Amino acid sequence: MLDVAARGRHALLTAPTGAGKTLAGFLPTLADLATRPHDGLHTLYISPLKALAVDVQRNLLTPIAEMGLEIMVETRTGDTPADRKARQKARPPQILLTTPESLANLLSAPESLAMMAGVRRVIIDEIHAFGTTKRGDQLSLCLARLQKLAPAMQRVGLSATIADPEGWAGWLAPDADATHVEIVRAEAGVDPQIDILAIDDRIPWGGHNGRYAARAVMQQIANSRLAIVFVNTRAVAELVFRDLWAENDQALPIGIHHGSLAPEARRKVEAAMAAGRLRAIVATASLDLGLDWGDVDLVIQMGAPKGASRLLQRTGRANHRMDEASRCLIVPGNRFEYLEALAARDAVAAGELDPDGFRPGGLDVLAQHVVGLVAAAPIHPDALHAEVKSAAPYAGLTREAFDLVLDYAATGGYALKAYERYQRLVPGRDGLLRLRTAALARQWRMNSGTIVEAVAMNVVFGTGKPGRPGLSRGRKLGQVEEYFAGQLRVGDSFMFAGQTLEVTGFDGADIHVRLGRGSPKVPVYAGGRMPMTTRLAARVRGLMNDRARWAAMPDDVREWLELQARVSRLPGHDDVLVETFRRDDRWYMAVYGFAGHPAHQTLGMLVTQRMERAGLLPLGFVASDYAMVCWSLEPVDDPRPLFDPTVLEDELAEWLAASPFLRRAFREVAIIGGLVERVQPGVQKSGKAMSVSADLIYDVLRRHQPDHLLLTAAWTDARGKLTDIARLADLLEQAHSRLTHVRSAHVTPLAVPSLLTIGRERVGAEADSALLLEAEALIADAMRVD
Repeated sequence: MLDVAARGRHALLTAPTGAGKTLAGFLPTLADLATRPHDGLHTLYISPLKALAVDVQRNLLTPIAEMGLEIMVETRTGDTPADRKARQKARPPQILLTTPESLANLLSAPESLAMMAGVRRVIIDEIHAFGTTKRGDQLSLCLARLQKLAPAMQRVGLSATIADPEGWAGWLAPDADATHVEIVRAEAGVDPQIDILAIDDRIPWGGHNGRYAARAVMQQIANSRLAIVFVNTRAVAELVFRDLWAENDQALPIGIHHGSLAPEARRKVEAAMAAGRLRAIVATASLDLGLDWGDVDLVIQMGAPKGASRLLQRTGRANHRMDEASRCLIVPGNRFEYLEALAARDAVAAGELDPDGFRPGGLDVLAQHVVGLVAAAPIHPDALHAEVKSAAPYAGLTREAFDLVLDYAATGGYALKAYERYQRLVPGRDGLLRLRTAALARQWRMNSGTIVEAVAMNVVFGTGKPGRPGLSRGRKLGQVEEYFAGQLRVGDSFMFAGQTLEVTGFDGADIHVRLGRGSPKVPVYAGGRMPMTTRLAARVRGLMNDRARWAAMPDDVREWLELQARVSRLPGHDDVLVETFRRDDRWYMAVYGFAGHPAHQTLGMLVTQRMERAGLLPLGFVASDYAMVCWSLEPVDDPRPLFDPTVLEDELAEWLAASPFLRRAFREVAIIGGLVERVQPGVQKSGKAMSVSADLIYDVLRRHQPDHLLLTAAWTDARGKLTDIARLADLLEQAHSRLTHVRSAHVTPLAVPSLLTIGRERVGAEADSALLLEAEALIADAMRVD
């Protein structure tokens, strides 16, 4: 890294967890500052997490102090006090640790032109967390601006888990020219030790988060110094924490950490972890990245990891040293998940990481960025277009598309240009773009950023009735999604922050709660669902077709596969298996596509819509990463027409337009693009108010300007993120040419995990016993070999 820096080249460093990536990234900066003192900002460090910036500051200050160097290192995030932010603009430190959002905010200040002119290096840590997201679009645009202000600036990217270093070098490079970036590959560390838990060779038929194994997991925690228990959603974090606590006979100190908790609650857990006061912490992706807290010696993954890169990233949190194997225990939720866990372990051992889906940059992000740059200084459209095109995600941006973005940023677009509030930019006689009023700059800084939270309500701990004095000053525990809050009534109990809470009342955006007793009546809120990656899906199919591997599998899984092969057949390497069977006066169709939950969810919508038109009277469907199962009053005799790929686009457009998906996607792009404001001076708008504003604008644009820039952006987002259209299209093509239809006499073993999820969306205590009896009958039916 020193050599690359000395030659003035950009660098991408790929190195295993614990190899010292971060210090290697900073070493050229420290060497430069030690020999050539620099007044002003020398190096910017960009982190995906605020906590990571704070963690790096702590770990960087020690070597600087030990070397006796007079180097000032500071952080700048949303949590930084306003007086320090103001001082940093006037007297910046030599090294500033920040996030993409705070950097974009800083670049909107007029002072940034002088402040950034002397920047020598920018270091992007955990670069894989950015490139394929809107945060990555924002960061790439910020890098283009920095390079314009400081032409000699060197770019440095750091990562442990990227499958395509050359692709990432292109993303990092000015003008997307990968030849300007040197890829530095560190030696491989000790191979991780990844085990899969199977208690007495038993793996459940259904479920997806490993909660059945709470006692065994608690024993693993008791035998380790400090364990991180990773789960895939915030909801499951709450459930797993409760399950572990119920089995915690030794009363070991356990914490919980996820993005919905209040910042103070997260910081408290982080401090306890760093100080060694915890034995385990249940966490989501909030602890995925390169944090180095405490003496973690075991990672436990509850449920399937969904991707080899994610598994490797999480495993690397244990034994954060290059010369010692990281230890991970996967707890599969069901038999499909056992195969997925085995496939992920095989992929890690083979060094096969998940590919990154690079895509063109979002036009809503670009519109936000344009207004921010103009807030810093007037700029000519030609110069701005050239600068934007030097950012990799926008390298293919045509002048026509760019001018549409400029027109939107200036006027709001044709349908909205009569409204003064949407007019933000005005061209001067010199051709330079300026803000219409100075107040717009302040408004922009309060509302910038690309992370749009789900509409949320505050969970406030307090007693009494809403509106009484003192209640509004209750302690905020965190937030839950508004759609979940809408299910709650006074007296209902739910899991949050590791506790059962009872609702005592509602007050505006606040849900007031007190400690509840016993099991919660309402399931916890959802939290993001991660689909299984394409490469992992191919490996799962491979395991099903490799009988030589079955002998080493738990008895439950081996017998499940053998029975499936006898009563039906197993999915092949590249076909789509469709099974039809009758059960309880309903006809079922199971489709094994292995295309991930979003694609199967959309497939369910599409197929049931086609069944409706064919008079088959569909009643419903369920989707998982592995399959989609639907049921109807009439049988599907020939499934092939239901998978016709030729009219997919038209039907998808019709369905999206009528579904809440497009409105939800529009709300996000409208907030990012500045049509809907999150914050106004002295007022934080509620999620409901933002949704109402977005819906009103959406209806106006659909009627008067259906080709509006943000409607187009919403379509792109909805198709990609919400429906996984590319995987769905591949699945339909596959089914159209290589479909295998099996008519079974009864439910098949492979269909059982999907059927067990029917009716579990809302489960009260009374429903549990009925569902258990249904599950036993279902399994008994599947075990028949007649």
